[in-house]
Amino acid sequence: MGIKRKKVLNLLFKKNYKPLTFQGLQKALNIYKDEDIQELYRLLSLLEKDGSVFKTTRGRYHPLKGKGLLVGVLQGHSAGYAFLLPEVSGEADVFIPRNRLNGAMHKDRVIVRLWKGMKSGRRREGEVVRVLERGNSTVVATYHGSRNRGLALPDDQRLSEIQISRGSRKAVTGDKVVVGITRWPDKSRARPKGKIMEIIGGAGEPGVDITSIQKKFGLPSIFPGKVLKEAELLAEEHVLEVAQKEGRLDLRKLPMVTVDVEDAKDLDDAISLERKGNGYRLGIHIADVSYYVKEGSALDREAAKRATSVYFPDRVIPMLPPQLSNGICSLNPGVPRLAISVFMELTKDCKLEKYSFCPSVISVDKRLTYSDVNEALDGKGKIEDKHNDFIQVFRDMAVLVEKLKEKRYKRGALDFDLAEAKVKLDDRGKPLEITVRSGGFAESMIEEFMLLCNEVIATYFYQQKVPFVYRVHERPEESKLNELRDFLSLFNIKIGGNLKRVSSRQFQKIIEKVKGSPMERIVNYVMLRSLPQAWYSVSPLGHFGLAVKYYTHFTAPIRRYPDLLVHRILHSTLKGPLTAENSRRLAKKLPRLVLHSSEQERTAMEAERECLDLKKAEYMEGKVGHEYSGVISGVTSFGFFVELENTVEGLVHVTSMKDDYYVFNEKRYELVGERSRKVYRLGETIKVRLEKVSLETRTIYFTPLPS
Repeated sequence: MGIKRKKVLNLLFKKNYKPLTFQGLQKALNIYKDEDIQELYRLLSLLEKDGSVFKTTRGRYHPLKGKGLLVGVLQGHSAGYAFLLPEVSGEADVFIPRNRLNGAMHKDRVIVRLWKGMKSGRRREGEVVRVLERGNSTVVATYHGSRNRGLALPDDQRLSEIQISRGSRKAVTGDKVVVGITRWPDKSRARPKGKIMEIIGGAGEPGVDITSIQKKFGLPSIFPGKVLKEAELLAEEHVLEVAQKEGRLDLRKLPMVTVDVEDAKDLDDAISLERKGNGYRLGIHIADVSYYVKEGSALDREAAKRATSVYFPDRVIPMLPPQLSNGICSLNPGVPRLAISVFMELTKDCKLEKYSFCPSVISVDKRLTYSDVNEALDGKGKIEDKHNDFIQVFRDMAVLVEKLKEKRYKRGALDFDLAEAKVKLDDRGKPLEITVRSGGFAESMIEEFMLLCNEVIATYFYQQKVPFVYRVHERPEESKLNELRDFLSLFNIKIGGNLKRVSSRQFQKIIEKVKGSPMERIVNYVMLRSLPQAWYSVSPLGHFGLAVKYYTHFTAPIRRYPDLLVHRILHSTLKGPLTAENSRRLAKKLPRLVLHSSEQERTAMEAERECLDLKKAEYMEGKVGHEYSGVISGVTSFGFFVELENTVEGLVHVTSMKDDYYVFNEKRYELVGERSRKVYRLGETIKVRLEKVSLETRTIYFTPLPS
């Protein structure tokens, strides 16, 4: 197979190759045996599917390279046109006009032919010549029409409306539905056809809006029966018997607490701190999910598929069934729990002297919230009277945390001070208020301790040369840095040093420079957007934002599958070095699992963001006419965006700016009045009035008020 593939590729990509039909290739390659002909057919089909080769309508095979053809994924627009995002690194996006999509839709993987004769400096344009893979087999939509015939309008406005076939489930106008595509559009037919697979519920019914988003992103609603059955059987296990049988370290008498948000139910981590001579012994105790979720079990397969828990304003879609996530795995107070305990011995100056980890059985003394700890240390809370024994521990932790933060700062770690919003809903799912979470000491304490623990675990396994799961954050791309440099120049801020070798310390200096200034929020936001997203990898590529060489995720195995993988690797090495066979097996399976986990993490983030945007828009819907103060957070040719203190962002469209005709200055991120020379610039404070809200597009519209 390897020789045949190489032989075929050598012919197809030969410099003087002239496109051949299947029979022509068969003859040129001297392939006549039936099994070899079938092998050639399969290989050409694979090459077509991955976009290496293009088969014309006349049946001739062209290599894509050098033929003005590109493979990529379409990113549609609600106006009907789209952009090709090429798969080849370094290739710029390609504009595809509406009449050149030829039946392709948003998220489809396609081959695009670039148009010849484009003038220098103009953006590239092209047309779709082949759909390689459809991106939307099912679509969440709103139904309009009669019980026998109608249209489904997709929630994602980048998709075209779908004609509903006869014989579908009987929906009524306004119902939220899941539609299965039965016939795709083509050059002559712009509208796809489909049938209703599921009726989610009527518009306005409690929870239907968020369920629709859940379905749109393909997030599961229920656990399969086999998974629930396994979970029920595990719930009966006796923790102390297991601990004794395995010879686990008994830490039930060691004082420890969990500290989390008020409504958390899946408690992954507990902390302890003891004075040891002139230093400290910090304990991080993580739920031992790997004991319950065995590799290859139905629970494991489902957890790997989900890869992460997803948190919506009105519900949690857990990675593990509630019997585990909220029950036997959650470190609830006053009950024995299986854990992996990591002990780190630190000097008074916070130097790590040694560390150890082991399977343990623990019993958490108290389940505290961030507010409890913050108020206790401020002397405002009641916790001081109830739990005097923990007050001194928290004071010691406060000293430790400040020194850990100082050490992180010195090495160049980044701390973006960005507001995090939370929407409180009533029992019908209607938003009551938007609160902006500001991190206090308790939040910082947990973050610092988990960061240290994750770094210790990753460093240990790198040194052991064991196949492993790293959390990586690569250096930003040079093109992004050039854009950032141009943006920062508007505020007379420079990125020092060579952009090709930019360090996190250079970013850190900018964060410090704008701290406390009016432009702090927008500069932090734009800087964050210039950085790549963190992801999971089997290679230790470093973590730019944390300024560390080795980092992982170990501390949340109830809600993240990579953490569960790390726990398994730790368990397997505690018994002794991995055999060569086990090491090969691990190295073979990890890349697929970490790639899927990274993809699912992004899906979860997008779904959570869309839910939050929906509830923010719904919250503002009843406040039309109200006036607000905000910051200009984005400027475009069609207007500018304003972010309020509660993180709600709305659009001031140019059509609402009736005092002048405004021209967009792309380089300076500003709109300038042609007559008055009045300027609306990124980062400036502005007063606006709320004009209208569109729940369909999640868009909030403002008009500017006289300054």
